[in-house]
Formats: sequence, structure tokens, C-alpha cells
Amino acid sequence: MTITNGEAPGYVRAATPAASAGPEHVEEPVAYDAIILAGFGGPEGQDDVIPFLRNVTRGRGIPDERLEEVAHHYRHFGGVSPINEQNRQLKAALEAELAARGIDLPVIWGNRNWDPYLAEAVQEAHDRGFRTLIGLATSAYSSFSSCRQYREDFANALEQTSLGDELRIDKVRQFFDHPGFVTPFVEGVRDALAELADRGITGSEIRVLFATHSIPTADALRSGDRTVDYGEGGAYAAQHRAVAEVVMREAGSDVAWELVYQSRSGPPTQPWLEPDVNDVIEGLPAAGVKAVVVVPLGFVSDHMEVLWDLDTEATETAEEAGLIAIRTPTPGTHPAYVRGLVDLVMERVNGTPTGERPALTAYGPWFDVCRPGCCENVRAGFKPAIAGLQP
Repeated sequence: MTITNGEAPGYVRAATPAASAGPEHVEEPVAYDAIILAGFGGPEGQDDVIPFLRNVTRGRGIPDERLEEVAHHYRHFGGVSPINEQNRQLKAALEAELAARGIDLPVIWGNRNWDPYLAEAVQEAHDRGFRTLIGLATSAYSSFSSCRQYREDFANALEQTSLGDELRIDKVRQFFDHPGFVTPFVEGVRDALAELADRGITGSEIRVLFATHSIPTADALRSGDRTVDYGEGGAYAAQHRAVAEVVMREAGSDVAWELVYQSRSGPPTQPWLEPDVNDVIEGLPAAGVKAVVVVPLGFVSDHMEVLWDLDTEATETAEEAGLIAIRTPTPGTHPAYVRGLVDLVMERVNGTPTGERPALTAYGPWFDVCRPGCCENVRAGFKPAIAGLQP
């Protein structure tokens, strides 16, 4: 029998009894005490920028001189990433929605890379007498950085606080195709196309670009259930393509669209998902395109990758190409999105049968408990993680 990290395969670390054996979907009600809202984190002043970037790149040996090359994105905005304030607003919106429904579930917020850290949130939960927690990560898709790393963050928090024997933490499923997440994008595309139509621009004169964060190709191929062939780009790209198709259909449009990537980093020799949003924009005039609608499909809020890579760089590229550019909103605190997040929590509270869970693509509803080997980090390998079968 193979042993991973001292545990037999099939074990789900720190899970509630309903999830510990690793069913794909947990259809047994669980009485949770609180919600842990897990965010990426971001600097809130110029002095925070380099320490924050050290946290983001920890273990990679990147010198401060190279980090400063990235820091100018944050320096441009006064050293402040909007992501922490956005999570404060999301936390407040979730609390209001829970209160309106009469649901007694406190929301405790913690980050991966900046204060308040996730270990502090876990310690706060324990100090307040909570023992059974449901994790809600601010990321919708399947990949290492958007799913498994959050699962590792929770495991790290239990390790740092020495509370692994006292707390049980499950996690809501990835919600890329949940109506609450998709609805704001549908509205954004519909509104953008209507605005362009009012300006006399329609049909083939428009291109819709669905933008998401690029990731290493090797990591993309390992995203999702390792027993399934999702095609080029793994589950990560397949999920985005499927959601983009839903958005265009629900928006009632046959305008041409494309999935594009942004924010790549790493050495040039390392393959990352392409094409880059700026490269695609540069080539649109030759195809007779007059306007581009940029949809930040991979993002839940207007954080730095949206403000800099789309609102600054991609917009400048469009202007240089002589194109009209409209960037549609992210979900943020859109009422449908907030309701959807609470619905995802309540699926686990109520043990909602799989067939009754909303999902707008053939890939959903996604797993409550991640499959073995899901979203491996090629560089670092497997580390302890909650809410998934080992490894």
C-alpha cells in the first residue's frame, strides 16, 4: 500500500466526517460553525510592496532587484492593491446576505500573502469557539494557484497554529460555472455590445476577448481530475472556454470571441498558456475589427492584474491599434455573485443532492472533494492540502 505524507491514499486531511472518505460530492448535511473567506492578499502602502512580493515568490530565490521590476505596477497605484478592500466589501456583503436569510454563520477573513493571514483567521475561529469550518476561496477555476494552493494554505494554517487535531475544515466547490459567478459577466457583455451598437459598431466589427491569468502549460495540463483528458490547457482552459460559450449564448450574441491570457511571469524558456491579450489586440485591425470587449473572466474582483494588465496595458494597446475598448466588470459584490457564494456554502450545510446543484457547463457541478493528484505544482510537487484525496 502506497503511503503519502504518512497517510494512506483516500484520506482527506482535516475534513469533517461527511467528507473524510473523499466522495466527489458530499450529500450529507454538515453543521458548520463559521465561514473562512480565503484571499490572495495585497500591499496597502509603498512600504508593503517588496515584503508582499517576497511572500508571493517565497521559496524561489528571486532577489529584490527583480521584484522591483514588478513592484512598479503597485507603485503606480500608491503601493496599494485594491484586493484587501475588495475582500472587506465582499465579507460585509456576505454577512448582510447571511443575515437577510437568517443564517447564523460568522465570516472570518484571512489571506495567503498579506495581513490578515489565514493562520490568524484559523486561530480567531478557534478562539471564538468554532470547530467546524467551511472554506470559501476567492477563485473560481481549477489550477494550482487558484485551487490547490488555497487548499495547501488551509493545511499550512492548521500546521502553524497546531490546531489540526481540533478543527475540521471543508471547502466549497470551484464555482466557475455557478450562475452567481457567470451572471455578472453575461450582463457586462450584453451592456458592452449594446453600447457599441448605439455607436454604430456591430457584428464582425467587434471582437470579445475573454481574459484570464496565464499559468505554466505544465501546470495547466495537470489541472482538474488527472483521469480526464480535458484537451489543450487542461481543466483550467477547458473551464474558461466552456464558461465563455455560456456567456455569449446567454448574452444573445454571435459576435466572434476568443480566450486570451495575461500576466504571465517566469523565464521566457518556460511555456505558458497563450495567446497574450496584447498580441491578439494588435492583430485585430487587420481583421477589420473596430472595437474590442475585454471580459476579465478569470477574476472575481478588480485587483491589480485587472487594473494594470487590462485597464492600463491592454487599453493602451487597443488605443495604439485605433480600437475602441470596453472592459466589462468583474463580479465584485454583485448581488447575484454574493447570493451564489452563500448558496455554495448552503449546499454543504444542507447536503444538497448533486442533481439539484446549479451548473451552467457540462463540467459542473465541480467536486466538493478534489480528486487524487488534482492541480499538481510541477515545480514544488505535492504538499499537504485539505479538501482533497491524497496526494
